[in-house]
Amino acid sequence: MAKIDPTFILYACDILAETGSGLSGMKIAEYSNSYAIKYNRVIPHGSYPFNAPNKRTALRENLNVFDKPEQFTIIKELCELLPSTNEKVKELKSKLFIRYGTLVSEKISQTELIQKTKHWLSDYPTALKQYENALTKFEGGIFERNTLDDLRLSFELLVKELVRNNKSLENQIPEICRILDKAGISTELKNMVQKIIDYYTKYQNSHVKHNDLVNSNEMEYVIELTSVIMKFLIKANT
Repeated sequence: MAKIDPTFILYACDILAETGSGLSGMKIAEYSNSYAIKYNRVIPHGSYPFNAPNKRTALRENLNVFDKPEQFTIIKELCELLPSTNEKVKELKSKLFIRYGTLVSEKISQTELIQKTKHWLSDYPTALKQYENALTKFEGGIFERNTLDDLRLSFELLVKELVRNNKSLENQIPEICRILDKAGISTELKNMVQKIIDYYTKYQNSHVKHNDLVNSNEMEYVIELTSVIMKFLIKANT
């Protein structure tokens, strides 16, 4: 049964069960039992006080009975039980997704819309790189502001390549309209695209560019909306 690297498990347990800022022994026992039932595993430490030198060891030995995808999910969800202001936990979650992000289930990047958008962006590698950065951060649940920063940058870089100038996104609407006119896009749809981009840039400036408090419930919608517009503009420009 494949496992996450033991060194990484040890690192994770040191943070998740850290005295003072980590999970309590009672919580470790409670959640360990919950995962044991969920995944049909037998854990060595299901009650507290543990028959182990300390709670870090108990958590590590419990994690060792799970397989790799299960370990990934457990570490991710245990991270989410701790305060989002805990810098060590944020770093742990970031490293978890960087090293083992392929274990994520139900990824937005695997949806048809995102796959098609990546296909159309393949001729625009600088925009594609930022788009993929945004998706990786979103799927990792980390750097929420950075996710939308990367997404806007991807959109802006794409438009710069399409219209061949270096203006900011909010100043590209006349150029975008020329692309749509040339493609024979209806006036109504062209006006709709203008409005969407106008509100899109205002949203970014108000809630992302100058504010670290991003509403996580809006992020998936913004990713999908950005994808639809970028795909539409690329196709209109071909």
